[in-house]
Amino acid sequence: MHFHQQKILPAAKSIKDFEALMDSTYQYIILLDCHVAQLKALIQLANRHSKKVLLHVDLIQGLRNDEHAAEFLCQQIKPAGLISTRTQVVHVAKKKKLIGIQRIFLLDTHALETSYRLLETSRPDYIEVLPGIIPHMIREVHERTGIPVLAGGLIRTPEEVEQALYAGAVAVTTSNRSLWKLRS
Repeated sequence: MHFHQQKILPAAKSIKDFEALMDSTYQYIILLDCHVAQLKALIQLANRHSKKVLLHVDLIQGLRNDEHAAEFLCQQIKPAGLISTRTQVVHVAKKKKLIGIQRIFLLDTHALETSYRLLETSRPDYIEVLPGIIPHMIREVHERTGIPVLAGGLIRTPEEVEQALYAGAVAVTTSNRSLWKLRS
């Protein structure tokens, strides 16, 4: 698990984006939207280009985001890691020695407290905090959990990337192609 050097975790919203990332210097990439039938071919393509794919389980069409789906993905598709809002999915990823990333939404204090309780038991490898444009919340989530934080959602400028990293995020997840050009 070493995407710390990257600072930017590019997230492909389309097959075209995904293919464009094959020629990039990024080692870790996130696949957001795709159909379950495309997965095997996309992971094989990534492997040929020495890329490690973090799959966003909640956004795979034709697949439920539950532990059975996670088992299937770990055994048949073999990405580098799974991202999900569902703790069971993250738990399966970790059990199968994949990177487990728990996605949480900063909606309000109640939602955040619920997330903290879940994170105590799930203990993912990383927490993706959305939206990632609230630096003091990135710091709080990291301090409360002791788990490395990824910042994602609504980050649109290099300055916002810097603020998230300065607040303690280990990397920023973004589908904004103009931010993919940023280097550590």
